[in-house]
Amino acid sequence: MAAAYEIFDPVLPAADAAAMVELCERFGTYGLYSEEALNEGIGEGLPQRFDAAFNFVKTGGRFGRQEDWAILAARTNYFRETYAYGDEVRASGIEPFLHNDAFIAAAQRVHGRPIIEPAIVYANLLLPGQELAVHTDVPEFRGANRKVLPQWLLVAMHHSGLFDRWRMPIATVVAWFHDARGGAFAFYPDGPAAPAVAHPARFNTAIITDTDSVFHGVDRVADDGRPLPPYRPGMKLHHDGNGEWSVHEGDEEIARCRWEEMRFSVSWKAYCFRDEEEQRAWRERHDDLEVDFILDTFEADLRHRGRLDGTRPDQKELATLLVDTYIRFPEPVAASA
Repeated sequence: MAAAYEIFDPVLPAADAAAMVELCERFGTYGLYSEEALNEGIGEGLPQRFDAAFNFVKTGGRFGRQEDWAILAARTNYFRETYAYGDEVRASGIEPFLHNDAFIAAAQRVHGRPIIEPAIVYANLLLPGQELAVHTDVPEFRGANRKVLPQWLLVAMHHSGLFDRWRMPIATVVAWFHDARGGAFAFYPDGPAAPAVAHPARFNTAIITDTDSVFHGVDRVADDGRPLPPYRPGMKLHHDGNGEWSVHEGDEEIARCRWEEMRFSVSWKAYCFRDEEEQRAWRERHDDLEVDFILDTFEADLRHRGRLDGTRPDQKELATLLVDTYIRFPEPVAASA
């Protein structure tokens, strides 16, 4: 069944949309998303989203471009910061976006659930030559979220369908407040076997859907063939004024670009509850999942599928087996498509 989604055009009144750009500049400094810690325990030593990263390196992304793995890694090593998380506002002025009534109403329609609780707002900044690997977002379950479990494991849990009873449906808005060259939001509302729909990243437009379930990515931004700097953890993106941005590693400048070469988006996420009882169960931590139950459930299903025989494999081998078994990525298409 096709996933529900809606387009906002425009998202905000013109003055409010311009204020989002000013907020981005005022926030000033952005770190790399890849700086999140490696997994500990199950899948120890693997990146948090090795599922999407390994698929990107193996397939070359949506258009199957084959490049050295280090270049592909730099292409997806984008910059992110959080503007609001629950009641914590980290960027003054983001409140109207966080509590946007139109987003709340659309989230009710996307999931068919009446109680919507805005949870997080964050910004993504992609630089020339960068793109975002096709993936689904990190879901949440009662007792199981990115604070306690590896992100790839949560993704595998959702794709497996084994833990739907505990799932926290989330609606996501992706909004653009900058006209990007390239950088279309490519998503698969009809499933990973159907063609992608490419929505351009245009100023003051947005889309809402269930990005935990719908595969999506970002096409390459402002690809003019220039060599891509080796973006590494610890580097920071700074707004320098007058439309100029620069990337620094300590005191060393690594790259410089202008607004018109970049892609700026702001994402809004909200929990969607069926009723107050379900919301209360989440708040009061009733019927939470536990790690042993999750792994035992996976193991039983893997044996039922004939994917596992004998003793449970070591943590890293089990991690790879779970991703390979349950996450089915879209196949790349020809680059001319």
